[in-house]
Amino acid sequence: MPTDLPLEPSQLDLDSADDWDGAAAEKPAADQQVAASDRIERAVHDILTEIGEDPGREGLMRTPSRMHRMWLELSRGYRVDPDGLINGAVFDVGYSEMVVIKGIPFYSLCEHHMLPFFGVASVGYLPRGRVIGLSKIPRIVEMYARRLQVQERMTQQIADFLQERLNPYGVGVVVEAEHLCIAMRGVQKGGATMVTSSVLGSFRTTKETRDEFMAHLERAVPRA
Repeated sequence: MPTDLPLEPSQLDLDSADDWDGAAAEKPAADQQVAASDRIERAVHDILTEIGEDPGREGLMRTPSRMHRMWLELSRGYRVDPDGLINGAVFDVGYSEMVVIKGIPFYSLCEHHMLPFFGVASVGYLPRGRVIGLSKIPRIVEMYARRLQVQERMTQQIADFLQERLNPYGVGVVVEAEHLCIAMRGVQKGGATMVTSSVLGSFRTTKETRDEFMAHLERAVPRA
């Protein structure tokens, strides 16, 4: 069965972060942000005091407000409207071969220690006559990554979202990431990589389909 080559990350029609974070995709949250501002900044002030720092010293005076803005950015996945994210970019196309996008970078936060984990996600699906706009798959990854997460759940959420929205024959998602909660604390083993996968539909039930997906992930992407 002929297949399309996976697309290189530089080929993805990625929009800027500001555009992704626009009103079309993100639910309005101005009132909540104003209400949360004082609470977040007071909490950061208290944490700085508790660890023995002086929140009034020059380098830390604006840290609570910076932390407030940072947490809103890192958690913006909670406020994304999935319908706004897709924005009608699902098309009826007479195409039934595998579509694969690999090497999608992401950054997320572990919900156990609120430390970063980061890496790449690879997504494939077998269309049932409907395809999704190319830039939407990295946006879906971003939506789930920008929440407090565990990697296993994030992997499953990406797969479930595509299965529900496109009803393809099958979906496959593989995520590879490094976790700073392992590198910076506890066992302190930097460089360890965690790999998770979720396969649905024909990617689970048909070995040939699953093997084709995995072969795409192993194939080097030609460089210009």
